[in-house]
Amino acid sequence: METKYTIKKILSREIFDSRGNPTIETIITTANGVSAHSSVPSGASTGSHEAIELRDGGNRFSGLGIFGAIKNINEIIAPIIIGKDVRSQNEIDQIMLKLDGTENKSRLGANAILSVSLAVARLAAKIEEKELYEYLNSISNLNKSIAMPKLYVNLINGGKHTKSKLAFQEYMAVFENSEQDEIFENIFKVQKELREQISGGLGDEGGFIMNTENIEAPLLILKNTLIKLDLQDKVKLAMDVAASSFYKDNKYLLQEKEIDSKELLEVYKNLVNTYDILSIEDPFEENNFISFSNITKELKDTLIIGDDLTVTNKNLLAKAIENKSITGIIIKPNQIGTLTEVFETVKLAQENNIKCIVSHRSGETNDDFIADLAVSIGAYGIKLGAMQRGERIAKYNRLKEINSNLQNSLKHNFLKGFRG
Repeated sequence: METKYTIKKILSREIFDSRGNPTIETIITTANGVSAHSSVPSGASTGSHEAIELRDGGNRFSGLGIFGAIKNINEIIAPIIIGKDVRSQNEIDQIMLKLDGTENKSRLGANAILSVSLAVARLAAKIEEKELYEYLNSISNLNKSIAMPKLYVNLINGGKHTKSKLAFQEYMAVFENSEQDEIFENIFKVQKELREQISGGLGDEGGFIMNTENIEAPLLILKNTLIKLDLQDKVKLAMDVAASSFYKDNKYLLQEKEIDSKELLEVYKNLVNTYDILSIEDPFEENNFISFSNITKELKDTLIIGDDLTVTNKNLLAKAIENKSITGIIIKPNQIGTLTEVFETVKLAQENNIKCIVSHRSGETNDDFIADLAVSIGAYGIKLGAMQRGERIAKYNRLKEINSNLQNSLKHNFLKGFRG
């Protein structure tokens, strides 16, 4: 018997991401005509253990077409999912995983599976008349309360996000999330000041491009900018090194010099001592759990974050925990493929005091799902890129909206209690 929760129609189509590459948007409709959509991003700097993003190959869009993944949704996934209760997130995700039948989603494509998984959640929240972050929190099986994350703002881009010679991929400022209006104004001030000093254009994630291979130069300009704006006590610095991108033949090529993992560790120690860095993401190549463990021991006051090392995969996270390799983990839904698996990884992280930082990808859409996801799991932080470029701004605006909702709710509850 059909109800307002019954999935009636699933339709996927091709749209374009922030790099102009094809990606998937999926629209799901219930029996009473309510619809919701989801679109999936794509990374440039991807870990080799990530779930497979299915592309067509051939000549169309230089092989980046996604008609095969769309066909998998419309012809394989949809016939099985139609008729299901949209609130049955775990059941629907498990059906798709079984239909795919591979460890890395290489049959149906993680991009195909994820677009359906996220659209299901968004539609269920809509029908339940809940904010998405509230609904996600209710189905996540996590102990964490809803909370606003710290903002990791990618101000200077390097690595695979630009064509510059700068090896490290992201130089970020981390803004504590106390008074959000003040924080957004501070981000604006920092970007305005950097715009006057750096003339190299913007990278994939909206950060400025510096014409240098000196890995310390971005940290210096950020430090001096914060001092100039009197923000040095309110803002911390962070880096996403993405070390796999400059690792080859057991060596790291840094500033035209080959060094080993021990020498690279000394580089990090010097940078942390000079610039008081809050966190370092992917300081070593993606299979080196031992070097991650060594830096975690050496830099006890610095958050060591796994991304390519762990790819939102609970099995790889378990290995990292066993080796004491990290104190933080990046959460990217398209690395793993379903919302259910995201929650499983987050749960394992939180049970082991590993801080979760929800992250966008370099090839983004205007979909703002990850803003709600970060708030719903009480994430330590969120990475959205710089506060410029429309696909990043969409997510910042959603965070601003969520923060306003939460503040209004607190005010309402306070007044209600006072009157009572």
